[in-house]
Amino acid sequence: MFSTKKEDPFFATLLKIAENLKEASHYADDFKITSIAGLKELSVTLKKYETDGDSLIHDLIQMLNKSFMTPIEREDILELAVRMDDILDGVEGCIAHFEMFSLTEVDDYMRDFLKYIVLSTDEIAAAMQHLANKKLINMRDHAILIKDYERKCDEVLRTSIKQLFLHEKDPIRIIQFKDIYEQLEEVADYCQNVANAMDTIIMRNA
Repeated sequence: MFSTKKEDPFFATLLKIAENLKEASHYADDFKITSIAGLKELSVTLKKYETDGDSLIHDLIQMLNKSFMTPIEREDILELAVRMDDILDGVEGCIAHFEMFSLTEVDDYMRDFLKYIVLSTDEIAAAMQHLANKKLINMRDHAILIKDYERKCDEVLRTSIKQLFLHEKDPIRIIQFKDIYEQLEEVADYCQNVANAMDTIIMRNA
């Protein structure tokens, strides 16, 4: 149903949004927090990724407003873009809380959350590449994997909070770590929302 000879600007922009998200999540995961200054550097850089993502969303909305025809439903294009932006906002917001708490400690549970979030953004970027190539059905396997990673994050959340209340005695640290765990799990939920948006596009168009 699509012409495969010409790049679609909507799909190309969705791919750019996904690649910016992927790069940001890898940056957050790879960064080694060793000091307050390093934490500030991480926060500033992720804010730039978020700003770049907002600019891409703005460009996409302008394109949607100006275009009479779109390759798929315009609501589905916007939904997919906004859901990807939610992930980036969530990651940036979580790191902002690290800075707010002056928290330079990253435990194994946080690393597990980030691992699955990064894997999810890898799958999202791969799926958007299929969309850009107009091979919508190929997105399905990526959506399945993203949902599996979200389930793994649910397990990490349950275990992390249980262990936190069992072993941590400092009430301030309990509040801080619980907040971070729950924010990271929420980011995983945002990843699942992208997978659901992908499923809707496949169902309606493939």
